[in-house]
This record gives sequence, C-alpha cells and structure tokens, in this order.
Amino acid sequence: MADNRFFKKVEILTLEQIAQIGDVKLPDGVDTSRTFKDVADLQNATAEDVSWAFIPKVREQLKQTKAGAVIVPEKFLQFVPEGCVALVAKDAHRSYGLIAQGFYPYQFEAGISDKAHVDPTAELGEGCRVEAGAVIGANVVLGKNCHIKANAVIEDGVQMGDNCIVGATATVSHCIAGNKVYIYPGAHIGQDGFGFAMSPAFGPTKVPQLGRVIIGNDVEIGSSTTVDRGAMGDTVIADGTRIDNLVQVAHNVKLGKCDVIVSQVGIAGSCEFGDFVVAGGQVGFAGHLKIGTGAQIAAQSGLMSDVPAGAIMMGSPAVSRIDYMRQTLAVQNLAKKKSGDSKTLTWKEKLALKLMKKKG
Repeated sequence: MADNRFFKKVEILTLEQIAQIGDVKLPDGVDTSRTFKDVADLQNATAEDVSWAFIPKVREQLKQTKAGAVIVPEKFLQFVPEGCVALVAKDAHRSYGLIAQGFYPYQFEAGISDKAHVDPTAELGEGCRVEAGAVIGANVVLGKNCHIKANAVIEDGVQMGDNCIVGATATVSHCIAGNKVYIYPGAHIGQDGFGFAMSPAFGPTKVPQLGRVIIGNDVEIGSSTTVDRGAMGDTVIADGTRIDNLVQVAHNVKLGKCDVIVSQVGIAGSCEFGDFVVAGGQVGFAGHLKIGTGAQIAAQSGLMSDVPAGAIMMGSPAVSRIDYMRQTLAVQNLAKKKSGDSKTLTWKEKLALKLMKKKG
C-alpha cells in the first residue's frame, strides 16, 4: 500500500468503474457494484485490492494470491484462483497503469502562493497552482489546471496548454507546449543551443539562437534533462514522447511521436527521429542524422550515420544487431586462437566462424 503521507487516493472504486477506467473485460454474471479500495502486488493484496499479473515469473504467486481481483492477459486465466475476479486485458500492464491512476489521480489545490512572483501580464487558466518561489514572466499563457512547483521559472512569452506540470527548480523559456506536458524537477527547456562560429584567429564567436522549443501533447521530460532551442527554426518534441532523466537534446533536433529516450542519451544538433524510436541509456548521436521510424538503439551505442526504419543497432560505432553479433563472435574466436584455446569452440561457433570466412 502506498504511503498516504505522499500519495492521496480515492476511497473506493466499483468493478464497473474499474472496468471502464482500465479497459478490461469482466466475467459474465459478476457483481459490478462490488467495491475495491486499492491496488497491491500479488503477495500483499487482500480481498479489497486489485492486483495484476502479466509475466510468466509470477504465475505461482498468482495461483496463491488473496487479491479480490487481478488484471491478467487471457492466457493467464487458468492460474487465477477461485473467488478472485479475473479482469482480462489486451495489455495487462497498460490496464494496471490506468487503474492505478484511477485510485491515485494527480491532485492539487488551486491557488497562487504569496511568495511566488506572477507578472501582471501573465494569463493563468482556471484551477492553476503556483507554489512558493516560482516565477512566471511577462505575457506567459498557461492553460487550465497547471501546476507550477516551488522555485520553477517560466520566462517571458512561454505558452503551455491545460494540465501541465513544471517541477521544482525547472526552467522553461522560448517554448510553446501543448496539453498534459510534464517537465520534471531540474529540467531546463529552451536555453541557448551550443552554437559558435570557430576561428583560429578569433576563437569561438557566439551565434544567436533564434528558434524555439515546440512540445506536443502528452509529453514527459525527465529531471535534469536539457532541451536547447533551435538556432534558426525550432527544436521539436512530438506528441506522446517520453524523455528520461539526464538527457541532452541539442538545437534543432526533431523527435517523432511516442519516442522513448532513456537516461544519459546525447542527441547532437539537427538530428531527426521518426515515430516510436527507442534509444537505450548512454546512446550518443552525431549531428544531422536521420533515425527511421521504429528504430531501436541499444544502450551505449554510438551513432555516426543514418538509421533505416525498423533497424536494431548496437555497438560503437553502431552497426546492425546481426553485424554486431558477428563482430563479437569473431573477436572472441580470435582471442581463443591466440591463447591456443581454439579447441574449446562449440560446433555452433565453429560453423559461424566458417561461414564468416566464406563470406570474406
């Protein structure tokens, strides 16, 4: 059970409400007025809790759970114990997330702290909350139900839609954002890009960064992440994208819809991503690359050239997954040969080595 000092929940939800919120199918004849009080894991759930199971490792726990209801994929129905209501979902993980949000909706009280500074020209929609130390500049426009947390700074002219959250100490400038944008604590959006004209005679000369950051709807940008504004033109983050903590997004980068960028990724200027791209932790992208829709980049890869749609890339410099495996096997085999240990190769390794030699 979540600690109620930090998390506020609704008192009860009926099965009917849970089914609607979580996009789950109820068993025939079940009492839809039955109420539940919380979500809990399989081992700790009680008859008043909703639990979930969607990976093979928890099947034994599922058989023994005391939960009153459990969210499962159809293939897990046989493991649901008698008396426990099976909530069948096409995507059990997603349904759990929706139901947990139903029990623990994001809540805050509207109001502006007398220790915040809000410029008289700023326009704040109904239901906004601005906490102590926050600064909202001239001509800022915020939609309804926005939450600006302590010591956050929203600079002149910024526009954000409804239901946006700006975390403590985060800063936002030169930005136009849609609805349901969550900027986590310590993130910085819209600052100067790293733009200099280099000269042996004069050193670096600053080039004004005259673009903006355009953020779509339902976007999250993690703690201590930085998103530079465009040099000429805009940096763009499309709808549904999730950016983790400690990510660098340089000027004029364009991220597609529902991209997932994991922590410590560095994206150099003017890269363009398609939709549903996934980049693992610590991936580095050289400038001006085009990354195709659905591409997957393994952690710690170094990208130096364009990536086609749907490709899976690994290594530094990054190559296709198949080529990476071949390279790794070849290096291992060379090391074994050099140490005089070539006889320990398995028949599969010997066959793979033979095939690679034939291909040159």
